[in-house]
Amino acid sequence: MALPKEIVVFKGSPSGKPVKTSITSKSNLEPHEVAIRVTHSGICGTDEHYLQIDMVLGHEGVGTVEAVGSGVAEIKIGDRVGFGYVRDGCGHCSWCIQGRYYYCSQSRQFGVSDFNQGSWSNFAIWPETLIQRIPDDITSAEAAALMCAGITGFIPLMRNDVRPTDRVGIVGLGGLGHLATQFASKMGCEVVVFSSSERKRGEAVKLGATEFHPVKDLETSKPKGIDHLITTTAKHPDWRTFLNFMNPFGKVHLLAASSEDLVIPYTPVLTKELSFHGSCTYTPTEFSKMLEFAARHSIKPLVDQFPMTEEGISEALRKLGSGEIRYRGVVVVQ
Repeated sequence: MALPKEIVVFKGSPSGKPVKTSITSKSNLEPHEVAIRVTHSGICGTDEHYLQIDMVLGHEGVGTVEAVGSGVAEIKIGDRVGFGYVRDGCGHCSWCIQGRYYYCSQSRQFGVSDFNQGSWSNFAIWPETLIQRIPDDITSAEAAALMCAGITGFIPLMRNDVRPTDRVGIVGLGGLGHLATQFASKMGCEVVVFSSSERKRGEAVKLGATEFHPVKDLETSKPKGIDHLITTTAKHPDWRTFLNFMNPFGKVHLLAASSEDLVIPYTPVLTKELSFHGSCTYTPTEFSKMLEFAARHSIKPLVDQFPMTEEGISEALRKLGSGEIRYRGVVVVQ
């Protein structure tokens, strides 16, 4: 199949508003490249940081494979696939061999390289290595939401010896938190949700929470000990309060990007032997396991859908900024 000559994309602009334009497509695929007709893309808070840059935005794409390079082995024409934040690496260094392409010195990723590739477009060309097949039980809109928030919420649970007998605290029931709650619940954990909004109590329970605590009431409610605390909000919690009810040897997992410095009280970290863990990246194998787990356990992102137009993307961003989206925004190619 011939590649399209022009690809419709939405780029950042000096005004901070996404602008529809077109770019010229390459004429031929490299041996390990895949051409994808994009149908859906997630909207993420990270996208907001690049709205004034002349680059194709979006890093949570889902679509159908229309062509493959001569060396592509696993992906077939007609497959429904997704791609995320990291595009590729050198393929030879120790980080790439481990599947940790984000840390490669030649890493190709959103906001750093390949500025004409993104998921706010109708077409994308991507290396086979970082593409994921979408299970049949997951819709394309749901898959788009899983391409960033899903893997981000899954990784700390998978990597850090979380056991079904553990109590897992989730700070924030938003785009990340509502998925982390479902993952932890389906892993058999007791899930304790902490939120600034009392109105989210019912939804937290439906998503699998066994307890719900408004943050403003923690001094009086005093929940039982937490083994793993997952923070999903850019604004840091009151560490002095939260560390008081961490169990000895408990782990704190930081998920959301934040401009705040991490300032924590020293004594509880020392006396309880607590540890803090950043969580930012994934391997292709971990990504595949997340999708398999989500399909097997019917983990469903709650999504608001918008047309992939200048107006639709702008409205999605407005609602994201005001906290109106419940809980992930997805734009759909028209």
